[in-house]
Amino acid sequence: MATPSFQRLGTSIDVPNVQALAASIANPADVPPRYVRPEAKADPVVSDGDSELPVIDFSRLLHRRFSREESAKLHHACADWGFFQLINHGVPDQAMEKMKADIVEFFKLPLEQKKAFAQLPNSLEGYGQIFVVSDDQELDWADIMYLITRPLQSRNIDLWPAQPLTFRDSLSCYSMELKGVAGTLLEVMAKNLGVAPEEFSTIFQDQPQGVRINYYPPCPRADEVLGISPHTDGSGLTLLLQVNDVVGLQIRKGGNWFPVKPLPGALIANIGDIIEILSNGVYKSVEHRAIINAKKERHSIATFHGPREDLMVGPLSEIVKECKPKYVSMSYKEFMKTYFSAKLEGRSLMESLKL
Repeated sequence: MATPSFQRLGTSIDVPNVQALAASIANPADVPPRYVRPEAKADPVVSDGDSELPVIDFSRLLHRRFSREESAKLHHACADWGFFQLINHGVPDQAMEKMKADIVEFFKLPLEQKKAFAQLPNSLEGYGQIFVVSDDQELDWADIMYLITRPLQSRNIDLWPAQPLTFRDSLSCYSMELKGVAGTLLEVMAKNLGVAPEEFSTIFQDQPQGVRINYYPPCPRADEVLGISPHTDGSGLTLLLQVNDVVGLQIRKGGNWFPVKPLPGALIANIGDIIEILSNGVYKSVEHRAIINAKKERHSIATFHGPREDLMVGPLSEIVKECKPKYVSMSYKEFMKTYFSAKLEGRSLMESLKL
């Protein structure tokens, strides 16, 4: 089966473009062995209604009358779940709908047009794939576009799709809206942790931000492949927008996988590794994965908010005054180098950082 391929991050490894691969499959037996993942259906998945992801009303966080109650709900969500749905977040519907429409249109483009924005060797940014570190590694059933959106001077506009024509403006507007939402959430989290909001403002100075736009083609062996392998996010805070109504995100809680069904207009927020370490484990960076639909494609856009580049990542002194640090301290650059140089393997990196 002849399929297009890309050079993956930091390697000379070529793997097929999954969108083209999916379109070429005539029967289930044609799915290449490297994509078949027996563990995809080995772990139990909870039935609908067994658990509900916490829902946080952003507007109540901003309201003097309700902010204390909603802040307590946010604290519980971050400490117990590490995930929550964010409603009434104030991001204009137009900004979200334009972003959604442009994502769908980009992945409809012919492969050659998309390859104009392909990742360069040893670079995260662009169209292709990441976390492929060996020639015999099992692969995820997805293609992605990763772009740095903040700080503004770090943008590589040459890798931002020029088609559809509105893509660049849509992404710039959307990323700015999410910057405001993330900034407020980080401020409330700091207060909940007993940390001065000004310290979090310094840690997340200029709010470095990147987006990963995900495309998951349908697969006839959907229960035997994975869109994204189980992992935690190497960011501080992630905000995910579901582009269409095909569900696929699952989070691990209590040894089971829990499917997330986004509420209309909601953002799915989750704690990243950096905040778990800063909070000394009070807030949880929870393992999650993406599954595939047998008949329908799925799109999403994850926006990652990280700390400033020169940060020394470790438990904050205010939090470990009366307890021992649970994690090693290391530079953020070293942390990210380690994060992106390994394949996705659940919480293995976080566990390795524990004292």
